[in-house]
Amino acid sequence: MVKSTGQRSKKFKIVITKDGPYVVSGGVPLSERFTCVDNDDQCHGWKEGQKFPIQENYALCRCGRSSTKPFCDGTHAKIHFNGTETTSRSPYLNQAEEITGPDLKLTDAQGFCASARFCHRADGTWTLVENSDDPESRKTAIEEACDCPSGRLVVWDNGGKAIEPEFEPSIGLVKDTQAGKMGPLWVRGGFRSSRLMVTHTRSEIE
Repeated sequence: MVKSTGQRSKKFKIVITKDGPYVVSGGVPLSERFTCVDNDDQCHGWKEGQKFPIQENYALCRCGRSSTKPFCDGTHAKIHFNGTETTSRSPYLNQAEEITGPDLKLTDAQGFCASARFCHRADGTWTLVENSDDPESRKTAIEEACDCPSGRLVVWDNGGKAIEPEFEPSIGLVKDTQAGKMGPLWVRGGFRSSRLMVTHTRSEIE
């Protein structure tokens, strides 16, 4: 019998340690994820890079100074890293504003933004939702919201159902191709953290 994603995700966990790394347990898959850029120089879609060997337990750098990134090498202790968390723990919908269009609703929790810029294409997700009675605008709005790695933007159909991508539980190391820099960790497929619960299918942690 094949276990459902929900059943498998129960064993996956991230512990955000005090002034230290993210300690990941349960054999969570880890891979690089590159942003794709289209012919109009707009972020559009993702491609997978290096896949790391599955490990039952591992620690990911949080201080940004490890010589073995993405993994922790203990540097946080030497530099007296201050890992005090400042992110709001209020539920997503309590933080989100609503934009209602003719065929879609958009919820936007601006505090989640990771500046991935998928929402900029074709006049932006907000305008596309406002014009969602147009099939192409509706399609593009859904694509953009689903590409958003932080979970800031979620589109909903007229029946009140969130239109979300389906991910197996995993962690992505975001590489911003356009900006030429590393991004945050992309946590995909709901699983537990000591401080974070991924309640929809994606979120990011820095």
